[in-house]
Amino acid sequence: MNQTQQHSIAIEAIKKKLIGHELHYREIYAVMDQIASERLGDVLTTYFAAAGFHEGFSPEELYYLTKAMVETGQQLKFPGIVADKHSIGGIAGTRTTMIVVPIIVAAGFTIPKTSSRAITSPAGTADVMEVLAQVNFTTEQVKKIVHDVGGCIIWGGHLGIAPADDVIIRVEEPLSFESFDKIIVSIMAKKVATSTNHLVIDMPIGRTMKIKHEIDAEIVKKKFEHIAGKFGIHIHVDINKTLEPAGYGVGPALEAIDVMKVLEQDQSRPLDLENRSIRLAGMLLNLCYKTTKEKITGKEEASKLLTNGKALEAFKNIIKAQYGNPHITWKSIGTARHTKKVFSDKSGTIRGINNYNLNAVAKILGSPDDKKAGIELHVKQKDYMTTKRPLMTFHSSNELRLSEAIETVVSFPIYTIE
Repeated sequence: MNQTQQHSIAIEAIKKKLIGHELHYREIYAVMDQIASERLGDVLTTYFAAAGFHEGFSPEELYYLTKAMVETGQQLKFPGIVADKHSIGGIAGTRTTMIVVPIIVAAGFTIPKTSSRAITSPAGTADVMEVLAQVNFTTEQVKKIVHDVGGCIIWGGHLGIAPADDVIIRVEEPLSFESFDKIIVSIMAKKVATSTNHLVIDMPIGRTMKIKHEIDAEIVKKKFEHIAGKFGIHIHVDINKTLEPAGYGVGPALEAIDVMKVLEQDQSRPLDLENRSIRLAGMLLNLCYKTTKEKITGKEEASKLLTNGKALEAFKNIIKAQYGNPHITWKSIGTARHTKKVFSDKSGTIRGINNYNLNAVAKILGSPDDKKAGIELHVKQKDYMTTKRPLMTFHSSNELRLSEAIETVVSFPIYTIE
């Protein structure tokens, strides 16, 4: 079929979806093909994204979308057990992936982690990893890195994997929205394209998360499981109530410091981030050990590999393979030139953290483009505050951005104090 015919089918399919009708595989493939080759244009791509946001997709359409996204892009083939962990995102300052990956590698399993840059948050995993190493590689380079050290943490947008998804992300980014169905397809297409067959989905829910209610989370979970079943992927979806960031830092460099502190087992490490990472790594190891029939408890093994330094060693190998400095420590990661401590105007107990406002203020400071920009949190929920104790420190390489963030946080408070 030539491109003119594909384009015509894609246009009709978008019209059909806009009025609420279900699409067949041929129609979905045509839309994905035209988006991937950028022949549809941003306006029509936006119409398709909006149609999916409003009407949603049937389970069969979700499978077709995933399959078409994979088939219209590059694929990476790896043998044996290929593990992966993915968070649906929505919560700042919780960079578990960069801790989970080296734990899984240290356990002897393959984990070719392709990550995204920031979409709705101040930093994506790729933005944070870029503080420590390069993240842009060709498919052949990725294969070599994974073959040599067992895993990687790279930006997937450079590989041509599920290219239609990257175009859709681009048109969605100005509005900072993603539909649940779009999130599911985006994640699963990239997992299928990288040979993943053992997968843990981290699904935080909460008042200011992407998914707010458990009933919605259960619907999304079933859709993940349906698609995973179609592709023969062993999956565990972890629905967890999340009230605040697990780490202290929000923004690429500050989040990289948190990651290195955990891997180095520094006394000042964020224990919530460590515990969350161990739990997720344990779940993924349990899936892998079930296949290998080894009688090992995943969480215990994950904790051991972190505390005995083997995860740190695996991470340094990954950093080196990705042309970073394997001798880097959390103390040697540079932070922004301009900082400002932010205090509360009243004493009381921290009752909540507004993730939306946290994201917005971190972006005003310059994150993620300014890798050193962001917010360093000093207190968590249930902590008692006085007016003399700082709530957080703002970091920015730009003094004007720092001033704007200080003004903004007055109207868009990050902490609720009672």
